[in-house]
Amino acid sequence: MSNYAKYECLTVEVADKVATVTLNRPQARNAINQKLIRELRTIWDDLADDHAVNAVVLTGAGDFFCVGGDVKAMSERPGGDVLEEGEVHDPMISRRGVTRQLELDKPIIAAINGDAIGLAATHALLCDITVMAEDARIGDTHVSRVGLVAGDGGTVIWPLLVGINKAKEFLIRGTLLKGNEAERIGLVNHVAPRAEVLAKARAIAVELANGPTWAIRWTKLSINQIVKERVNMLLEASMALEQVTFETADHKEATMSFKEKRKPRFGQA
Repeated sequence: MSNYAKYECLTVEVADKVATVTLNRPQARNAINQKLIRELRTIWDDLADDHAVNAVVLTGAGDFFCVGGDVKAMSERPGGDVLEEGEVHDPMISRRGVTRQLELDKPIIAAINGDAIGLAATHALLCDITVMAEDARIGDTHVSRVGLVAGDGGTVIWPLLVGINKAKEFLIRGTLLKGNEAERIGLVNHVAPRAEVLAKARAIAVELANGPTWAIRWTKLSINQIVKERVNMLLEASMALEQVTFETADHKEATMSFKEKRKPRFGQA
């Protein structure tokens, strides 16, 4: 059995020195559940150890990249989308999901084939080069949709890509950006028609997979020191604050209103 056969929510195909990693829960719009969040922590280590792989493409199955967390599960208990019943939230688990992706020295190309929301947007934007469908949407709706701090990486990567004030607005308001606008402001590298996104991302990955291996990898790691510096500065505090907001009335109202398909009434006692 290969290292990749153990994955249930990810599929991995290796060809031409490129691994295509697909978020594979299309029946749930690739929503991030407990299993997927754990697999997104370990996949980077397996790819690092695979000598047949020089570059990676990250994409989603079906019409979505990934819609983020399961808000309905959150309505039943804090962290219900990613924690077992009774499991204590360990912020270091989320931190490792970010740091392991940043520490993979092989270039990662995101093929954002459909909507990428919340934590999914973070994982897409932490990739080295992004190709996004023109009609797809990307955004972090932790605050606006579920009443939580954008604590699992959004506060790290958005300011680096679009600047502090734009990042604050987009994160606080939960703005969803279409592909062309995301490319215009520098949030993503390239846009393409939806049917061409994966092919374009793969063409870039093949080019890099056949380039000067160590110069590419070590240039990536050098620049990622900037991102890791921000991780060290912000991530633990933002994750802790996110955990606190799980206990607020606004979060409970956000998840219940989502479940009941109505507009939330924030600010209630």
